[in-house]
Amino acid sequence: MNLDFSDDQKYLQEEARKFFDKENTLKSSRNILENKLHTDECLWKKVVDLGWTGITIAEEYDGLGLGHLELCVLAEEMGRVLAPIPFSSSVYLFTEAINKFASDEIKKDILPKLVSGEIVGTIAVTEELHAPTSKNITTTVKNNIVSGTKIAVPDAKIATHSIVVAKSDNGIDLRLIDHSLDGICINHTNSVDESRGHFSMSIENVPTLLIGEEDNGWECYERLVDQAAVLFSFEQLGGAQASMEMSLSYAKERYAFGRQIGSFQAIKHKLADMYISITLAKSNSYYAAWALSTESPDLPIASATARVSSTKAFQFCSKENIQTHGGNGFTWEYDCHLFYRRSKLLSVNLGSISNWKNRLVTGLEKSNVS
Repeated sequence: MNLDFSDDQKYLQEEARKFFDKENTLKSSRNILENKLHTDECLWKKVVDLGWTGITIAEEYDGLGLGHLELCVLAEEMGRVLAPIPFSSSVYLFTEAINKFASDEIKKDILPKLVSGEIVGTIAVTEELHAPTSKNITTTVKNNIVSGTKIAVPDAKIATHSIVVAKSDNGIDLRLIDHSLDGICINHTNSVDESRGHFSMSIENVPTLLIGEEDNGWECYERLVDQAAVLFSFEQLGGAQASMEMSLSYAKERYAFGRQIGSFQAIKHKLADMYISITLAKSNSYYAAWALSTESPDLPIASATARVSSTKAFQFCSKENIQTHGGNGFTWEYDCHLFYRRSKLLSVNLGSISNWKNRLVTGLEKSNVS
């Protein structure tokens, strides 16, 4: 079992870091937040031009034909700079759903357009302020026509298509919707991190295409979520590492009572605790990445473990980053709050930490029974 990335994957990560540094992406995230633009379309176009939107798409559909490990290293770098682009919704979720479950006809139509950027995707699941389940979905599909309302849909305004989780006569379906059709109304909803826009979607009698097998959509969604959780864990890991590096840099340059504040025991302990939380999250995330890349049956447990530990690490490090900066950490001018906002947002993407703890316990129970 190899829990490290290859030289090629590390090179991709280095190049991604250079690219985001050159683009001054953290400054872009601040600009998007301050002006409530919800996404950086210029940065997104450059990411599309690099081919990263097609990283796991097969070459026959104009993609790069790489694997999920390459996607993991990109996710980590995007987390480091809080990239204000629809990469997670379009690539982690929408693209992977098409890749895994769509018919060949839909793949031929959609995948090349995802690579070129002509199509931007998202996924619409949540309907109320609690975790969605197969039993509380009220959006309906009948004769391929969908009606209902979804909330907290990421990047819905820039997205051209979405996959909607809808209730059918005998189960749950995944349904592909084109946002250019009549009957769709998208409205912005406030969130803790406005650099990643979230929206409500009202869907009224909109024709759709089936993704996957009829009435088997919830099982497909669960598999998709297990996979996406690994990628979000790497994004959170990147954010946690950036928060710690900010704290360390400030602790070295800030003086109080004639000494660097990093020489005080209280600050040393904060930095040590941040490092420990990141190391634990990194270990769990690397194992989950291995499980994802090898299609291991351990993926549900591994992804839940990574998700819980990375969520805790990012929340803890972003909070301690503010504390290390003292009063400056609470000001708008310092970037500390940007990481704290993103940590809060990512902590509820795909479900809250309590939801993922429940998934972990359920997975462990099943493994013990078998």
